[in-house]
Amino acid sequence: MSDLTVISLGAGVQSTALYLMSCMGEINRADAAIFADTGWEPKAVYDHLEWLIDWSNEHGGVPIEVVSKGNIRDDVLNHVSGAAKWSNGQPPFYVINRETKDGMSPDTGGSLWRKCTKNYKIDPIHAKIREMLGYETGQRVKETVTQLMGISVDEAHRMKDSGKGWIVNKYPLVDLRMSRHNCQKWLNRNGFPEPPKSACIGCPYHANDRWRDMKLHQTDEWDDVVRFDHALREQPYPGVTGMVYTHRDCIPIDEVDLTTAEDHGQVDMFSAECEGYCGF
Repeated sequence: MSDLTVISLGAGVQSTALYLMSCMGEINRADAAIFADTGWEPKAVYDHLEWLIDWSNEHGGVPIEVVSKGNIRDDVLNHVSGAAKWSNGQPPFYVINRETKDGMSPDTGGSLWRKCTKNYKIDPIHAKIREMLGYETGQRVKETVTQLMGISVDEAHRMKDSGKGWIVNKYPLVDLRMSRHNCQKWLNRNGFPEPPKSACIGCPYHANDRWRDMKLHQTDEWDDVVRFDHALREQPYPGVTGMVYTHRDCIPIDEVDLTTAEDHGQVDMFSAECEGYCGF
């Protein structure tokens, strides 16, 4: 039996559906939902989170707690500039080696080990759970906590244990065989607004269509990413011998070709085919 049930709230489509389903009694009601703020979320995510909090206050929903371990953007840049000796997080930036003194060409590149999710999402949530149970850092937790994760059936490969013996991760959307598309349909059917995609503004895992949309429609956020990306190479990145980039092409992000096949006259044979069928 669980002593506490919490929702890991990312404020995207799946976790929003999970949260509202819990509030409405379609799944077991959680004791709290926890949003870990990296400090560099898109404005649309902050706006949606504010809507969720207002809705919860008005309708007696599951209480939402917001936690943070700092601003990941500022932490990274302070570390690169030398203003800070270390940084809480390390996004999975892409790296290519500089030309060596022997004139060898740079390699084809790789990515840094991702530490940002643990440091800015997982650890702050776990710390808040400890606080809710009345424990300080380092104290042995005697209770059992159920953590509900907003992962849908099409993302089942992301399911994993919490890494804590006292926290049991559960995946109600997977149990219900709900895909991301099903979550969107559920939100629409219940009259809720569609949430934005939730991820840091400058996350290196963004696909080109996300970068392209940002460049076209969220110009302030795009300009911020461009400045951030260039700043990564103004000084050697700590602990890295190569050149660090936000985009997988390992070139400055404002030089990346973000056009699509359709822009070059090719017909997209897949977008219409999977509309409403593939489950994403």
